[in-house]
Amino acid sequence: MSEICPVCGLPKELCVCEEIAKEQQEIKIYLDKRRFGKSVTIIDGIDSRSINLSSLVTKLKAKCACGGTIKKGTIELQGDHRVKVGEALKEMGFQTRNK
Repeated sequence: MSEICPVCGLPKELCVCEEIAKEQQEIKIYLDKRRFGKSVTIIDGIDSRSINLSSLVTKLKAKCACGGTIKKGTIELQGDHRVKVGEALKEMGFQTRNK
C-alpha cells in the first residue's frame, strides 16, 4: 500500500501539492549590480517550505552554466540570466514576473 499525502489526501504517486504550490507563487526575477560592476540575477518569492531550493538552484545553475547560491531565501546567480531563468522556471511550472 502506498503512502498518503497529509495535505491533499491522495497517494504520493498522484500528489499534486507541489504543482499547486508552484502555480500560487509570484516569483520576481531582477538584476542587481555588486562590487566592481558585477551583475547578479536575483530570483525572489519562492516559498522554501514547499519547494526544495537546493535542487532548484542546482537545475538553474546547470541551465545557465554559471555559479550561484541561496541567501536569505532568494536565489542568486552570477551574471545576467533573466531570460534563461524565466524560461526555465516556466518549463518547471512556475509563474514569473521580470522587473
